[in-house]
Amino acid sequence: MLLQRGRGQTSRSSDFSLKHCSFLLNWMASTVSLGKETLLEDGMPPAKKPRKLLPSLKTKKPRELVLVIGTGISAAVAPQVPALKSWKGLIQALLDAAIDFDLLEDEESKRFQKCLHEDKNLVHVAHDLIQKLSPRTSNVRSTFFKDCLYEVFDDLESKMEDSGKQLLQSVLHLMENGALVLTTNFDNLLELYAAHQGKHLESLDLTDEKKVLEWAQEKRKLSVLHIHGVYTNPSGIVLHPAGYQNVLRNTEVMALFLEAVKHKSDLEHFMLVRRGDVDEFKKLRENMLDKGIKVISYGDEYADLPEYFERLTSEIAMRGRTGVPKEGQQLNGSATAHTEVKGCSP
Repeated sequence: MLLQRGRGQTSRSSDFSLKHCSFLLNWMASTVSLGKETLLEDGMPPAKKPRKLLPSLKTKKPRELVLVIGTGISAAVAPQVPALKSWKGLIQALLDAAIDFDLLEDEESKRFQKCLHEDKNLVHVAHDLIQKLSPRTSNVRSTFFKDCLYEVFDDLESKMEDSGKQLLQSVLHLMENGALVLTTNFDNLLELYAAHQGKHLESLDLTDEKKVLEWAQEKRKLSVLHIHGVYTNPSGIVLHPAGYQNVLRNTEVMALFLEAVKHKSDLEHFMLVRRGDVDEFKKLRENMLDKGIKVISYGDEYADLPEYFERLTSEIAMRGRTGVPKEGQQLNGSATAHTEVKGCSP
């Protein structure tokens, strides 16, 4: 997701509606349905025609952007890790870890498995599981939940694919040229990749309001804001209904977005999604247009995202250096684009 930052004075007026925040904090659903490929005479599938870049998106400049990263990024970087792809995958991974550590009775594990299989309210299922793994004794809370989180996200570095590293490099490149980054993901793939490049990115969450507001004021540019928390700090994880409502109602969060998106009246959103099923994509596009969000397809698979985003980053970075919009256009406004997967709507 890309949000353009204006260069005017800071505004903190209350007319920045709550729905803007909710779009950033919620993960919308998109599905993928791949048909049978047509092969050429040599047995090879025809080369894919790359998606064209939307002019109103590619003419942004790095320093005007806030990148909002969703599960699509993590799924493209480490597609073999189910916990990175969806809510259901994450809860299943936590449940598997709890069972492996013998933290649940047989009846309890069966009940949780049944809820997952029946697609019960996943946020409530996650909340119940966390409560079970974090019993309070006096004023001390056990660390079983932390143990399960570390088990789920263990050794992510070895699970990154080369194309995924290419995607993270594109994000890092925009950050180094002035873009801010926030994410709804619990993993720290971007921070791990940066460390391998000899660059330190700090992980922030909403438990440290001072640092969050410094991030919004561009005083902590090489930091990643995890608005739902990061697994390395379990106390900041938001995985239950009350937690999400608190995030949406938090006046500091509202101030954060007002700080980062100064010209809120010109806010322009772009959502990058997999093309998927034609009817589902059409429905998503229509629904999001009603909310002022342009839905753009980067391709049919997660694997299409790195190449698309690299081209987009190159265009944006070039304009950041030259400062000259293509064909004399001055396409200002804010931009939002994020990558989503089915089953990730908390």
